[in-house]
Amino acid sequence: MISDTTHWPSPAKLNLFLYITGRRPNGYHELQTLFQFIDHNDQLAITANDSGDITLTPNIPGVELHDNLIWRAANALQQFTGCTFGADIQLQKILPMGGGIGGGSSNAATVLVALNYLWQTQCSDDQLAEIGLALGADVPVFVRGHAAFAEGVGEEIIAVEPEEKWYLVVRPNVSIATADIFSHPELTRNTKKQPLSVLLNENYGNDCEKIVRMLYPEVDKQLSWLLQYAPSRLTGTGSCVFAEFIHKNDAQQVLEQLPDTVSAFVAKGSNVSPLYQTLANYRLAHNQFI
Repeated sequence: MISDTTHWPSPAKLNLFLYITGRRPNGYHELQTLFQFIDHNDQLAITANDSGDITLTPNIPGVELHDNLIWRAANALQQFTGCTFGADIQLQKILPMGGGIGGGSSNAATVLVALNYLWQTQCSDDQLAEIGLALGADVPVFVRGHAAFAEGVGEEIIAVEPEEKWYLVVRPNVSIATADIFSHPELTRNTKKQPLSVLLNENYGNDCEKIVRMLYPEVDKQLSWLLQYAPSRLTGTGSCVFAEFIHKNDAQQVLEQLPDTVSAFVAKGSNVSPLYQTLANYRLAHNQFI
């Protein structure tokens, strides 16, 4: 066990496209989506110990400890491996909840990867992804740490290399529950499935966007404004929307035109998660081979 306090990034993601191609008898939706990380992240400070207990600070209002994905991920790894170690985890929260950029799923994945290293539980990426899938459909992408095309209900993942553009990400002041969007009767559920080679060369879209814009005027307003300047769309089920740019300066100039009351940031797309660079650095410092 490595007991020093360690610091781990928990990056955001964007769904560069999201298509819903069907619905299974159990209610889960079949989809095709393209994930890419961005260099904007929460931070987790983790100290492993031999207590067996998982502590998490600060408390998140409205979320009980045992419902928090961070605690659930640590507990799931303990259960899967029989590990008797514990950890004190401190979260510095930057990513918005309910924003569609993967904050909770990313937190869970960071905990799985970090504690697998700190507790020396020796789980493979496949095993960590299996644990993660039980916590949320997006967790395996964050666990594997590479931009990915996902199919099925999100569990069939292929690493890909989309262009690493600059993005202006805007968060309207609303929180959207994924279940509310996926259960909406007017949601498109029959988009034609297409090969990845075709999807990557078409204009990207998001089947959830129509419903979110209809239900949330704030999202519709921000997206309409962004579309004046660059290709823009919803990520995931929202509420964040993003515009894509080739050059950072162009994204920055549009950001500066937004009023101070709007929450927004500029970030670079990244096909490799910063989480894995951090892991590599810790392994190097402790003379462990990757």
